[in-house]
Amino acid sequence: MALALAATAAVLATANNYHLYVLALVGLTAMVGVGLNVLVGLNGQISLGHVAFYALGAYTVGILTTATSLSFWMALPLAGAIAAAAGLLLAIPALRVRGPYLAMVTIAFGFIVEQGLAEWRGLTGGWNGLIGIPPPTVAGHRFSEREIVVLVLLLMAVTFWLYARLSAGAWGKAMRAVRDSEIAAQSIGLDPVRIRTVAFAISAAVAGVAGGTFAAMSDFISPESFPFFQSIVFLLVVMIGGADRTSGPLFGALVVVLLPELLSALAQYRLLFVGLLLLIVLRLAPEGIVGLASRLRAARVSMPKAPNIGADLPLAPLAAGECVMLAARDLSVSFGGVHAVKNLTFEAAPGRITSLIGPNGAGKSTVLNLVCGFYRPQAGAVMIGDHSVAGLSSHAIAKTGIGRTYQTTQLFSNMTVGDNVRIALPRGDLGALALFTRDDASADDAAVDSLLAFVGYTGDLSRIAGSLAHVDKRLVEIARALATRPSVLMLDEPAAGLDVADTERLGRLLRRVADAGLVVVLVEHDMKLVMGISDHVVVLDAGQKIAEGPAAEIARNPQVLEAYLGHQAQAARGRNKPLPVAAPNTPALAVTRLGAGYGPISVIRDIDLQVGGGQLVAVLGANGAGKSTLMRALSGLNRPIEGSVLILGQHVERLKACRIAAEGLVLIPEGRQVFPELSVIDNIRLGGFARGRRHGCRRSYSDCSSAFPR
Repeated sequence: MALALAATAAVLATANNYHLYVLALVGLTAMVGVGLNVLVGLNGQISLGHVAFYALGAYTVGILTTATSLSFWMALPLAGAIAAAAGLLLAIPALRVRGPYLAMVTIAFGFIVEQGLAEWRGLTGGWNGLIGIPPPTVAGHRFSEREIVVLVLLLMAVTFWLYARLSAGAWGKAMRAVRDSEIAAQSIGLDPVRIRTVAFAISAAVAGVAGGTFAAMSDFISPESFPFFQSIVFLLVVMIGGADRTSGPLFGALVVVLLPELLSALAQYRLLFVGLLLLIVLRLAPEGIVGLASRLRAARVSMPKAPNIGADLPLAPLAAGECVMLAARDLSVSFGGVHAVKNLTFEAAPGRITSLIGPNGAGKSTVLNLVCGFYRPQAGAVMIGDHSVAGLSSHAIAKTGIGRTYQTTQLFSNMTVGDNVRIALPRGDLGALALFTRDDASADDAAVDSLLAFVGYTGDLSRIAGSLAHVDKRLVEIARALATRPSVLMLDEPAAGLDVADTERLGRLLRRVADAGLVVVLVEHDMKLVMGISDHVVVLDAGQKIAEGPAAEIARNPQVLEAYLGHQAQAARGRNKPLPVAAPNTPALAVTRLGAGYGPISVIRDIDLQVGGGQLVAVLGANGAGKSTLMRALSGLNRPIEGSVLILGQHVERLKACRIAAEGLVLIPEGRQVFPELSVIDNIRLGGFARGRRHGCRRSYSDCSSAFPR
């Protein structure tokens, strides 16, 4: 740091006016990069119109200091405020869209501002611009160019300091949480709309302050001073330096400002060089310069592991509010005319485990989504104690005392294990005063350690959550739900993917959670787990309750047996001989000694399988046996470690997943994954796109839909 300060002082003392101008551009570009890093790095949103906020700040200072003779020191905060207000207005339509649509909205905003500045001639001077913008003054002293550069560098330093405070504080963690999983963020009481809106406003305000300083430095501004290309440059600053890296925008600004100066003789190829630079960064260092340096340094300081005392930990970490009853009264919801849940009534008492069971499509997860506010019931009520929560937003319901886990784990995958749990701890509402307040992590360490130990997690608390093994992801997700201090804990198939031993440990954990006085609502397909730990079981079929009662009673209920627990299996056992199958003389799929896993962990080994045309082969096994891993290995989503996979005699084990699908091996994944923004017919058409007409297998929509009941 001292060396950097000394070098900066030397440059300031010896540089000519042109070099001072370039140095100021580096500082201003870095400032905008810091603001954009709040939006892109912390919050995961993209903006291709940030030059508009830069221009608004510049014109605010230019107009106020020339037309009203207002002091620069008064005009500059107003520039930030006006840009922030514009950011809030832009956030209203922008928050309704994601990805490329959000980029298009910000591009449109940039062009609107540019045309507005050009056409409002009476105020902005139109294309002629504003000239004679005075520099800052103090006690009658007009700042020289060198002093303006010092001001820029000071503002840049303050901006980086504020970003570091924001990033390390509660707001920074909340923004990352929304970025990584909006659903999980809502389930711990965070409001994604509010958090994204604040991110837009902060990002715009910083750009406005930078633009106002640019106007005072330049003496003249016009709409041509703020081309659309500048928005791309600002985004490059973040991407090249490293998104969500505190010092990333500084390195990004040095590259995007100094590189064109070094290549000034080739100015006509500027766009080409910028494009090549972006491609190189995305290919070699997608995490940016700072991220790449951190990865190469690989000198991470680990937090202590959670103590392995889960079995003996007292129940104090789970102390919630009052023990309350969860009750659903005549809940109903329909999708496309199909009753997903119809007139459902049940109660879940504190200190007891209430399980919802039923076949796939029975409406179990829909019930959880209705209770937690992700779906709004069309009829009925949800009561927590004496309070009705039906119709409230999901984050508001979470604050009433409902914790939630999901079928597919919804961790904040780019945050550490410790921060995943820490962000869920009750800390009151996120207020404006807490924006730039650094979190005292040590104050929460004891609670984080005890919760992780309680659920049985014994790994590194500083490990990135997305890199955890499946069982550890489950445990951390449960710990995060418990960190909200809930009165009700709802779990959606927590045993999915766990082996027998881990499932048994999960059962003991849930029993201890219930013993602490919480309401535990469990949706699960593992009947051994359900029957072993449940105090009360509610059975659903086609969205309706068909039975409820103690586990032993449910296991003997004829209606339940017919709908779910084994009527069809009993009929199958009554067959005297197996069903005929096609002879596998020429197998459509041949698998030999296949092995696959995740990183260093081997999950399946020496798998041999042959499937002939017309055959239906079932892969059975307990949770954690490797069934899904086998499917992913066959389809190319997990590259096999060893062995071979042949489709109609052609080796495909080294092909990409898209190529394997084009050859005719298609995976229907867990979680009912469809393209939500496409229609039903377009989803089906897209399914046949990869194979094309060359395979002669293009089918009409009616051919595909005729195989399904609705």
